Amino acid sequence: MKTYINPPLSDWTELTKRPTKEAQDLQALVLDVYNKIQTNKDQALIDFTEKFDQVKVEKLAVSIEEIEEAKSLISEDLKQAIQLAASNIEKFHTAQREEINVIETTKGVNCWRESRGIENVGIYIPGGTAPLFSTTLMLGIPAILAGCKNIILCTPPNKKGKIHPAILYTANLIGIEKIYKVGGIQAIGALTFGTETIQKVDKIFGPGNQYVTAAKQVAQNFGVAIDMPAGPSEVLVIADETSIPKYVAADLLSQAEHGSDSQVILLTNNEQTLNETIIELESQLAVLPRAEFATKALENSRGIVLKSIDECLSFSNIYAPEHLIFACETAENYIPKIINAGSVFLGNYSCESAGDYASGTNHTLPTNGYAKNYSGVSFDSFIKKITFQKLSAEGIQNIGPAIELMAEAEELFAHKNAVTLRLLDLRNKT
Repeated sequence: MKTYINPPLSDWTELTKRPTKEAQDLQALVLDVYNKIQTNKDQALIDFTEKFDQVKVEKLAVSIEEIEEAKSLISEDLKQAIQLAASNIEKFHTAQREEINVIETTKGVNCWRESRGIENVGIYIPGGTAPLFSTTLMLGIPAILAGCKNIILCTPPNKKGKIHPAILYTANLIGIEKIYKVGGIQAIGALTFGTETIQKVDKIFGPGNQYVTAAKQVAQNFGVAIDMPAGPSEVLVIADETSIPKYVAADLLSQAEHGSDSQVILLTNNEQTLNETIIELESQLAVLPRAEFATKALENSRGIVLKSIDECLSFSNIYAPEHLIFACETAENYIPKIINAGSVFLGNYSCESAGDYASGTNHTLPTNGYAKNYSGVSFDSFIKKITFQKLSAEGIQNIGPAIELMAEAEELFAHKNAVTLRLLDLRNKT
């Protein structure tokens, strides 16, 4: 991790940059894969899976037998942990449902909104270097609560052509039946265009590496919506003298271990806290099974001492982190000043891992600065909101003259006439 002591404001923009691959190179690759999927469909998926994942898949769809086998491979303790997480996630997302609220804007004019689940959704579950079965909960539960009719799950197979049993168990637990062994750009392409086996969807959800993120962004050019740009994981920790360095180090490593393209940032107003955290980083890194990934991520990561916690917050709002851990005893005092962040963790005991698994909030969040203009996945992500209005005779009489004047001013006389005809009929009845 590179360290900086009181860098001038002019350097902050450079310090907030993420490690990225050239966008043009990624887009060219995505378009090449997409073209082949449109032409060769299932066969293209099989070919790309062999090329990118080094495994030959005979059948893309996961069978009932494979799901039943997965159930026997999961320990009872893990099953209970998954069920606990599922319960908390369901509670939090169920609370996001809105009641229908009819508003009378003018006497005789009633307006309201109703929600409808997006009919066909695709959820992408990363499964390459780490099988993220927790993401199945984060995406599947709100999709089911929203009433999405067709939920298509894609996830990359391992070297044996199998899906991790925890992913299959979790999908089955919450009621997802359509599961396919395909990952990366080719999975997003399959969901975008459809193949003989995989159904085309209306919206694609799920995190992934830069390739998956680029594929999702390109998919929008083909009429498919996405949840957000959700690429390599990142965390920013704000710490002071009340922070516990071993906790801070553990939180930084929990994101660094996701992959070599992840990034972690430590901001503090206390140089001793920075130094003690770095010592802890080195100690904990030495015993991590995924130390290779974390080490590479730390090469693109930064520890920065600034003059005050307010300065740390200003830097954080520019960076707009996916995860913001405010590891200070006074964290709650600063909540109104947090403007840009995907999900926030307050105090020394609110580790980011809680949100990743079982607190109830969603861990599918905007990365790469997109927290400035995107929210994380929620119940709302899986629904459309349709507005309704009903006007009585009194209602059209109350607002009709204003509509006529406005339509005429815009020179849209058919708009005006639609009102005028009704008003004339009502006058003739009296």
